[in-house]
Amino acid sequence: MKPFERVRAVLERRDVDRLPVDLWCVPEVLDTLRTHTGLDDEMAVYDALGVDKIYSVSPEYTHELPIPAGADSISYWGVPNRNVTSGKATYSEVASYPLGDFDSIDQLDAYPWPDPDLFDYAGAQRMADQARSWGFATVGPWISHFEIYCQMRGLENSLMDTLADEDFLDAALDRIEAVQTTVLRRHLTALGDRCDLVFISDDMGTQTGQLMRLETWETHFKPRVARWCELIHSFGVKAMYHSDGACSYIIPGLIEAGVDILNPIQHVCPGMELESLSNRFGDDLIFYGGVENQHVLPFGSPQDVVAETRRCLETLGRGKHGYIACSCHNVQAGTPVENILAMIQTVHDS
Repeated sequence: MKPFERVRAVLERRDVDRLPVDLWCVPEVLDTLRTHTGLDDEMAVYDALGVDKIYSVSPEYTHELPIPAGADSISYWGVPNRNVTSGKATYSEVASYPLGDFDSIDQLDAYPWPDPDLFDYAGAQRMADQARSWGFATVGPWISHFEIYCQMRGLENSLMDTLADEDFLDAALDRIEAVQTTVLRRHLTALGDRCDLVFISDDMGTQTGQLMRLETWETHFKPRVARWCELIHSFGVKAMYHSDGACSYIIPGLIEAGVDILNPIQHVCPGMELESLSNRFGDDLIFYGGVENQHVLPFGSPQDVVAETRRCLETLGRGKHGYIACSCHNVQAGTPVENILAMIQTVHDS
């Protein structure tokens, strides 16, 4: 089977020759893999490693915003970012919050929101064509409610708004949702059957517990997720929901909203234990991720990685159904190549 055929079969709960294995990694790790394979092209690297890559495809924003002093870049939401080096990797972090000082809905009306007409949908179509030419599946666009709100407002303000200024929260979320709904519809129209799943990203868990009250999520976020899932499904595409941390408290609501795939399965967090997730939600959700990348992948031996990957396959991937093996979020800089290869080979041997 070609990688995208294998991925689609799992998403549709059909039989496969083996479960798919994807790889998420930071740019520094990809460079290490380029050196290992002797290949420069990213697609060629994944192909050589035997990765069933689910390639991220999102339309780029074509309007350049001025980058303010003290920032290295700016998002199309008007959020300045700066590059921060930590250990062996460089990350982009928010430098300032454009909605941080807002205290009225009128200010939201005057804000320069992104224009859906200025996204390069034809460019996204070309990216999807390239991925398909390698036999890979695609995921995208990346869309979000609360993550974007936090980037624009700041985490502390955002969490306070869920308790003290729900009208402002909803007004901002309405505008964030409206822009992305139009972009999503146009993206899905442009890609047609070259889009396999859409990436809805909203981290709703911390390392040790839930981020907000369940009632808050059900009131302000669940209906918005449901609207996106309905749109995604109308194009015959699957909806993936990404949340790091301890997010088990919203999983029943995600299923009710129409989510098909849960990612990245951070099973070291309370409530996210592999066996429990599989037993409770395995009939309703496809699991994507799981292979632990805070301790096992970066610091364990290849044998540790083999054992960890097998455990994920035997729990989340029971009976070769309902699971896409992958690192639990991005493999971090400094992770040994032999550990990455051990994860991939273990899935191949399953």
